[in-house]
Amino acid sequence: MASVDVAVIGGGISGLAVAYELHRRGVHFALLEATPRLGGVIRTDHIDGFTLDAGPDSLLTQKPAGIQLCEELGLENRLISTLEPRTAYVLRQRLHPIPAGSVMGVPSTFMPWVTSSLLSPSAKLRMAQELFLPAGNASQESVGQFFRRRFGQEAVDYLAEPLLAGIHAGDVETLSIAALFPRLVEAEQNHGSVIRALQHQRKRPVVPNQGMFRSLAGGLEELVQTLRMAIPSEAIRVDSPVMAIIGPSPYTLQVRSARRLIARSVILATPAHSAAGLVRHLDERLAALCREIPYTSSVTVLLAYPRSAIRRPKPGSGFVVPRLEPNIPLLAGSWVTSKWPDRAPEDFVLLRGFLGDVRNPEILESSDDELVTRTHHTFAQLLDINQKPVLSRVYRWQQANAQHNVGHIGKMEAIEHRLKRLPGVFITGAGFRGTGIPDCVRDGRKTAVQSAEWQAEYA
Repeated sequence: MASVDVAVIGGGISGLAVAYELHRRGVHFALLEATPRLGGVIRTDHIDGFTLDAGPDSLLTQKPAGIQLCEELGLENRLISTLEPRTAYVLRQRLHPIPAGSVMGVPSTFMPWVTSSLLSPSAKLRMAQELFLPAGNASQESVGQFFRRRFGQEAVDYLAEPLLAGIHAGDVETLSIAALFPRLVEAEQNHGSVIRALQHQRKRPVVPNQGMFRSLAGGLEELVQTLRMAIPSEAIRVDSPVMAIIGPSPYTLQVRSARRLIARSVILATPAHSAAGLVRHLDERLAALCREIPYTSSVTVLLAYPRSAIRRPKPGSGFVVPRLEPNIPLLAGSWVTSKWPDRAPEDFVLLRGFLGDVRNPEILESSDDELVTRTHHTFAQLLDINQKPVLSRVYRWQQANAQHNVGHIGKMEAIEHRLKRLPGVFITGAGFRGTGIPDCVRDGRKTAVQSAEWQAEYA
């Protein structure tokens, strides 16, 4: 029976970050991934000269852990910035540019908002009043409640809902502002006004503008492949679903095909619902807490067209769609070849549509043809496209979008309390602390350090 110091369960970006950090520290570990491939929702396909990112396609520069990992791996020369102009749009009967200087839908300077066509005059006045409102307690507020209190209902409908809730495929009235956007909560508490806080930040010296997002020249899965090469191949086991964990430490992991693995420490880097099944024999209350973290499903559709077929092209990166907008099935759309360089052959454009969220769970029941048709019709309407796509791909992400709803921070405190009863067991991943790639990288590496320190203490 094989044995290791640490068993890492889950080969998405969180598990890979854990494995990378353990390897750096000389820890003997095994990474167990249930499926044939690593990377989780990070997937890039290369087809006929097109680079297709099926899941996330970028790293947020304001959270440095993702960029720093790329640099450590020698990928600094592979990092690319978004193309100019970086305009994004909100669909409100037509495409309205999000005013310059906006941060998470909040103005840091007023003049672009004064001249914007996105919001009504009364909504602009209501947003300006935010400067004079007293600070409140946002600890138990949803994103919608926070924006409604600070900026008014129209800001909820046309900014918070499509921009902040939409990126999580969630409900603006249930997602936690404190769990997902603590920067906005801190801005209110520290400055009395979110707008005032952003204005204060604008006065600080800035680094050369490379945009809010970076990617990799070969698509984001280049990060996954480089991580895999940085980790000893003998430590990686794909097609190895863990069926159960038997404790106490040293833990016995029952792997499919009747294999077993002994590990002093176990790091769960899986979705919360998968973690629940794995810890049920160790602590049923912990399993129940993990099951309480909800997930939603979504679909990504990529479409390619001859450039000549786009009769009304738009500059910039793409658009988001408020739920109030009638007859538009997409959550958002991205003009990939206007956003990133070299994603398609020279005379073609690549577009990406996103469908499905907490209010539309049945989206996965639609056929590929139906999803392609819906996405094509939306893009054709907005960009006046006069022919069918020459290439289409549909990617389904079932129960892949963690929902950090109101109460998530308290739930995490309860999970951490239960974990103290299980020496050597740790959790990480988008379902628990932070949902973006940089957060997953940061927390994965931090969790690896905690496991290594625990072993050093109890060796």
